[in-house]
Amino acid sequence: MAVEAISIDKHVSSNEGKLTILENLNLTVPHGERLAIVGRSGSGKSTLLGLLAGLDSPSNGKVLVDGIEISSLDEDGRAAVRGRKMGFVFQSFQLLPSLTALENVMLPLQLAGREDAKALAQAALAKVGLAQRTTHYPKQLSGGEQQRVAIARAFAPEPAILFADEPTGNLDAATGQQIIELLFSLNAEAGTTLILVTHDDALAARCQRKLTLSHGRLAENEAEPESLAS
Repeated sequence: MAVEAISIDKHVSSNEGKLTILENLNLTVPHGERLAIVGRSGSGKSTLLGLLAGLDSPSNGKVLVDGIEISSLDEDGRAAVRGRKMGFVFQSFQLLPSLTALENVMLPLQLAGREDAKALAQAALAKVGLAQRTTHYPKQLSGGEQQRVAIARAFAPEPAILFADEPTGNLDAATGQQIIELLFSLNAEAGTTLILVTHDDALAARCQRKLTLSHGRLAENEAEPESLAS
């Protein structure tokens, strides 16, 4: 399995006491699957994504990535697994404003010690249609262009698993549709496992399986999932 969550809970402290966000949640994601996690605002979708990606640790239970129990690792250990196996696309793009588009895409490659970081980053930007924008800074790019840079940065290291958190959330409908097409095209080409959280029905419909998060638990959508070959 690419990702497994085994009986995970997530509790946080609030003014009213302990707040339960996720409760006894179980999930398995096979290699190569495209999975959408949907739910109301505040249902804990981003919290779940963060736990699956090792950006946070569960209060109880286990999270395994490619057989590695990341929930038992310290932050450095989880960061090492993320660097080797994961890519990320966020709603807010998460580009470093002081770096050019090319430098933003090069960064994870450099952190991984890739000597061909520049060439790989240039190729990734060309794939997303930004070959002529490599020297531009984020503030000089539109929202759609910034998300294209973020997608190039996510795919450039050839991750086994891509996590996407509301990737069209800050974009207008037309630009969002372009980003959806680009994201799924690159994902199909790379054969990457894709786990995304979204409120966008069009985006969720492109996935093979859709799960709804409600009251801290996941439920399978009634619609039949697409075949893995689609």
